[in-house]
Amino acid sequence: MKPNLLVLAVLAALMALPASAGARIIEIGGASSTVKPSCPASPCEVVSRTTAFQLAASGRRNFFVAPRDGRIVAWTIALGKPRKVQTEFFEENLGGAAQAGVTVMKQGDRSYARVLARSPLQTLTPYFGQTVQFPLTTSLAVEKGNLVALTVPTWAPSLALGLGKGNVWKASRERDSCDDTQTQSAQTDINDLQQYKCKYRTARLAYSATMITTPTPPD
Repeated sequence: MKPNLLVLAVLAALMALPASAGARIIEIGGASSTVKPSCPASPCEVVSRTTAFQLAASGRRNFFVAPRDGRIVAWTIALGKPRKVQTEFFEENLGGAAQAGVTVMKQGDRSYARVLARSPLQTLTPYFGQTVQFPLTTSLAVEKGNLVALTVPTWAPSLALGLGKGNVWKASRERDSCDDTQTQSAQTDINDLQQYKCKYRTARLAYSATMITTPTPPD
């Protein structure tokens, strides 16, 4: 994956800041975008029609929770390369071409989460088999404790399977609908409030978000 010019420009701007400003670059989700999606293995399983986040990765929790205030300037996703027949199946049954974006959410009680901001959706098909980074023309504000999720209104081959029990992700589905991967449950509207009642184990979502923390003045 070649470095994105916008991200490089942001890095250059950060390097020009005085050390006391304290701005940092943080990759929310860490190495998640480096895991290898399982598709096109048979069966080829994908993330579909939902908003989702990694609850735990290798036993570590809060993997996609912002540690500080700042702004998200880009996001990255690793994509499998489904075969033609698999792609045609998903397009026919899951609403068309593969698409995804990132969503900033505020977590509440009883597994609720409310949408605060979201990125534009990106068509993923041209990038199958690659890890691709998408810069944001307009960055997304994020506060400490906010959750950064992956929103997939159609489908995305970005799911790594067969991992340890310490890998758990959650989706914006009702408890009795965890096996229903075709009904639309993606959070695509600002202020949308939804419960995350479905947990999926031994799997990992292959995405991350690049965040620039808010500079703080010296004491």
